[in-house]
Amino acid sequence: MSRKLIRPLAISSAVVLTMGMAACGSDSGGGSGASSSVDCSAFSSYGDLSGTTVSVYTAIVSPEADPYVDSFKAFEQCTGATIDYQGDKAFSEQISVRVQGGNAPDIAFVPQPGLVETLVASGKAVAAPADTEANVDKYFSEDWKAYGTVDGTFYAAPLGASVKSLVWYSPSAFADAGYEVPETWDQMMDLTAKIAADHTDGLTKPWCVGFGDGASTGWVGTDWIEDVMLRTTDGPTYDKWVSHQIPFNDSQVVNAFDTTGKILKNNDYVNGGLGDSKTIATTAFTDAGLPILDGTCFLHRQASFYGSSWPEGTQVGPDGDIWAFYLPAVNPDQAKPVIGGGDFALAFSDRPEVQAFQSYLSSAEWANERAKATTAGGAVSANSGLDTSLLTNDVDKLSVELLTDPNAVFRFDGSDLMPSAVGAGTFWTAMVDWVTTDATSQQVTDQVERSWPS
Repeated sequence: MSRKLIRPLAISSAVVLTMGMAACGSDSGGGSGASSSVDCSAFSSYGDLSGTTVSVYTAIVSPEADPYVDSFKAFEQCTGATIDYQGDKAFSEQISVRVQGGNAPDIAFVPQPGLVETLVASGKAVAAPADTEANVDKYFSEDWKAYGTVDGTFYAAPLGASVKSLVWYSPSAFADAGYEVPETWDQMMDLTAKIAADHTDGLTKPWCVGFGDGASTGWVGTDWIEDVMLRTTDGPTYDKWVSHQIPFNDSQVVNAFDTTGKILKNNDYVNGGLGDSKTIATTAFTDAGLPILDGTCFLHRQASFYGSSWPEGTQVGPDGDIWAFYLPAVNPDQAKPVIGGGDFALAFSDRPEVQAFQSYLSSAEWANERAKATTAGGAVSANSGLDTSLLTNDVDKLSVELLTDPNAVFRFDGSDLMPSAVGAGTFWTAMVDWVTTDATSQQVTDQVERSWPS
């Protein structure tokens, strides 16, 4: 599983959480997010499922799993079914083994569309029922439905989501300097130039960036390219690039690198508080945004998860020490490109209780139960039925606003959809070569193209 999709998890061993059925409307106990009573009227269509069990297998382990467990209790209380939840950090390696070995779970939470396709190709997955598809048609965009569809058949309902197209900054630093949040790419580049002109001490720069992540160094750079590729082209072209229908060294890809390079390869613009552009490769991604706090950097592009990466005591919000704005589109009048990630509920059984639970996971009711249970933040979803007033975290609210914008053009993280030898290999290393050497955009894209599996 790519760490680009889900943050590092806290427990290395599998965690099995089995939830007993309680009477509808009774006190369910459990986690702090569980409600004491449930309105079961929305669950009547599922029927009486007493005595049945649905097994769920996922990479999400405790404590991240706890809100999921709590969010299932309403379904248990109102239908009589029991949800047997197993979180396993080895999910990505084990799910195919289990499926091929005849030990598939009833439902798997799959973190990559490519893995959904692989599991469907095994012949063991089952198409989603009509009620699940109807929910997805009602609450999700066509972009999201497409990622759960294989060869024209809809299989997997979207679950949680993450947003990558964010730029972190200090509202107070902007206010003190008279800077305004840019709404277009050109405005952002003008702001970048303005910040550079205002600070000539050699230490303070507009942007701070870090690609460092041990053996995974470079993935932050691929996120930059993906964001810019979707902004300088369009959704269909992005899809062709990811699937290699156009070569990796196509002129449109080279242009995306060149556009990104106007920031990342410009020593006047990076690396605030850290050094020159070459330090990007050696700066840990977890630390790269911190110079904003001491005023030596003003802008840091990183995903929504970074909201919980600031030091203890940092106030994150519109009026806080740190906040984020949407990475602007080149032409915002046409579309609102958003790069992100997410997971999908894929079933391996068509038993009534399994179909009912898959439909519940695709519903507004589940999105809202999960929001209620996720008191520490992290309940992001592209489900338009989500009641955002239930979200307690400002970053979650911003992310949901972007994902459900009617002008949003959402695309999954591109390198996670490419063959692993490229997406988690040569693409990463090419990004490091690009910022540490004099290699041109054409040279590094040629390098990746030569590595693409035949």
